[in-house]
Amino acid sequence: MQKPWLLFPVMAASNGTLVHPAYFLLVGIPGVGPAIHFWLAFPLCFMYALATVGNLAIILIIRMERRLHEPMYLFLAMLSTIDLILSSVTMPKMIMLFLMGIQEIEFSVCLAQMFLIHALSAMESAVLLAMAFDRFVAICHPLRHASVLTGPTVVKIGLAALTRGFVFFFPLPFILKRLSYCRTHTVTHSFCLHQDIMKLSCTDTTVNVVYGLFIILSVMGVDSLFIGFSYILILRAVLELSSRGAALKAFNTCISHLCAVLVFYVPLIGLSVVHRLGGPTSLLHVVMANIYLLLPPVVNPIVYGAKTKEIRSRVIHMFSQGGK
Repeated sequence: MQKPWLLFPVMAASNGTLVHPAYFLLVGIPGVGPAIHFWLAFPLCFMYALATVGNLAIILIIRMERRLHEPMYLFLAMLSTIDLILSSVTMPKMIMLFLMGIQEIEFSVCLAQMFLIHALSAMESAVLLAMAFDRFVAICHPLRHASVLTGPTVVKIGLAALTRGFVFFFPLPFILKRLSYCRTHTVTHSFCLHQDIMKLSCTDTTVNVVYGLFIILSVMGVDSLFIGFSYILILRAVLELSSRGAALKAFNTCISHLCAVLVFYVPLIGLSVVHRLGGPTSLLHVVMANIYLLLPPVVNPIVYGAKTKEIRSRVIHMFSQGGK
């Protein structure tokens, strides 16, 4: 049974009192009944298990294998760490929602989840950019690769990605707290997003709209432009190779990263566009948000495990040892 709504004033202002709900209600998938939600919980559990095991396996393999302590694999370990945390921030609550119908999420917990989702997404975007730079240097300037991407440089890039994600998205919970929520308190996704919470406010959201647009363009927008530019240079260098076999071999090292970029950016761009167009949240919004958050942690370890010979052979070795 749903609880009655709990509202409480949190700050007295000269023009009235700001009101925050004690909790929000998560919907799941609009128009889908509890029975279907229940059955959808099982593939979601499988996806969470796959994301957890796959990303943990990649992290442990790279940590144990000293020959994998190279920039490409260290960036992959960062990507897997982010995906592991991101899936743990979103999927357990979704499973509880789908399996047991627990819709309530406390106001402060919702803001914390929202911050982690956006900050981790920004960190993932930065790591994907770093991986594109690694491929650019390896293919276009192979003799300089070892001197450009040294161990300390890789660590600095990782710290920069962490810092940028934290700094840019840290204000979001605070600019949401300055709003008053006196309309419906139903969040139309299975998790908390800035755009979704902002729409529930009955006060002016201009600051939220402007800042949200600013960070999406200055973080993910800039990253995607640089990734695209890197691949233009990579493609030009590959096409200039005299041997077709060498060209295919060089470009084949980018396939896994290209898949990760597409899985991350295509749903993100689509989700941003439909949110900026306004209007009520539709099934399209929800499906795209679920793809954007749930697919990368599941797909990335599968793609990198299948395409990266060193990781694939290590996984096969682990399973063969376990079967004896």
